[in-house]
Amino acid sequence: MIPDTQPLSHDPMKIIFNYQNVFFSFFYDDADACVHRSREYAMNYVLSGEMVLDDGNRQVHVGKGECVFIPRDHRVTMYKKACCGEQYCGIYLCFTRPFLREMYGKYVLHKGSLGNVEKFSPGVMKLPPSAEIESLFASMTPYFNPEVKPQDDVMRLKLEEGLLALLHTDKRFMIVLFDFSMPWKMDILDFMNRNYMYEFTLEELAHYTGRSLATFKRDFKKVSDLTPEKWLIRKRLEVAYRLIKEEHKKVVEVYAEVGFKNPSHFSTAFKKQYGIPPTALVPPLSI
Repeated sequence: MIPDTQPLSHDPMKIIFNYQNVFFSFFYDDADACVHRSREYAMNYVLSGEMVLDDGNRQVHVGKGECVFIPRDHRVTMYKKACCGEQYCGIYLCFTRPFLREMYGKYVLHKGSLGNVEKFSPGVMKLPPSAEIESLFASMTPYFNPEVKPQDDVMRLKLEEGLLALLHTDKRFMIVLFDFSMPWKMDILDFMNRNYMYEFTLEELAHYTGRSLATFKRDFKKVSDLTPEKWLIRKRLEVAYRLIKEEHKKVVEVYAEVGFKNPSHFSTAFKKQYGIPPTALVPPLSI
C-alpha cells in the first residue's frame, strides 16, 4: 500500500486519496471499471452512486449507504458509477496482515474468543446495515476535502472501528480475519484453467496458487513444457477456436472474452497457432 496522502489518481475524472490504508474515492464520470486484486481483507462503503462487484460467478450490487466485505486474495472487477443523479463516492478500508496480527493480540489472544466460533468462507459479501457501520463512515466524510487531512492515529482508530464493526456483524469473521496460516498449495493448472482470461504477472500466479515465485516456476515445469505465458496464450486460443467454430460467436466478441487486449494481437496469434485467421472459421454473414 502507498502510505502517502497525495492523490493516487491523476485522472481529472476521479480523485483517490489514501490515508493509512483508508482510501477515499470520488468519480466524476458516469462509469469506471477496474480489476481489483486485493491481497488483504477490506470493507467498501458507498456514500453515493453505485458499485457493482463481479467475481466471474456472480454480481453484487452495492448502493448508497451499503457496505461490502471483500476477502483477501480475491480477484474482482469493480464498476463504480453514478446512480439517482449522484456520482460515485466511496470509502475503502484495507486490513493488512500486520494490522490484523496486532488486533488479534489486542482483542482475541488473551480472551480465548475463537474456541466455539463456527468456521465459514465468505466471498464478496454485502454486510447488513448497522449503526456502527453507518456512524463510522459518516464520521470520515469530512476527509473528502483535500484540505482536511486526518492524523495518522485517527485513521488507525477508524480501521480498528471498522474491524470491530465486522466482528460485531458476525462473530465468524474472527476465524476468517485472524487466520495467519500459510495458504495451501492450489493445483496450478486448475487455477489457470479457471482464470486464463485474466492478466497475471508470474508473481501473482505464484501468490494465488500458494507458492513462492521460485516454487511456482519449479512446479509449473512439472506440469507443462510451455512457459506460463505461452500456456495462457495457447489456452485462450483453444477456447477462442471452440467459441467461433462450435458456438458460432463473432470474432469481435471472442477476442476480449478469452483475454486478448486487441483484435490485431488475437488474429496474429490465432493464425500462428492454426495457420488460418479466425475469420476463416466464421460464415461470411456472421463475421
